[in-house]
Amino acid sequence: MAEVQTPLVTFTPSAIKELKDIQVKESVDGNKILRVGVKGGGCSGLTYILEFDERGDMDDILEVEGLKVAMDKRHALYVMGMEVDYQYGLNDRGFIFKNPNAKDSCGCGVSFST
Repeated sequence: MAEVQTPLVTFTPSAIKELKDIQVKESVDGNKILRVGVKGGGCSGLTYILEFDERGDMDDILEVEGLKVAMDKRHALYVMGMEVDYQYGLNDRGFIFKNPNAKDSCGCGVSFST
């Protein structure tokens, strides 16, 4: 089992609060941990992953403000230095990904290219 490491991705206090609220509201299974990463798709080529999931064989486990976070080692290149925020505004409500590695992104805010 990989040891807990310093996070490559940071989460703002509002993102942490929302993620912890989701864990409680949706009664997330205790075996599931937060997964952050990317997958192919979206209008710009890659889409962010942010979901509660089981640990995979290629995962590093990170500790972020009391949340265990799984990240596939192959995704680190795409999300290194990224900040995940959560906004509560009327027009912009939801998770916001601030990724210094993204060269281009689309209007939806969850798709990017490198």
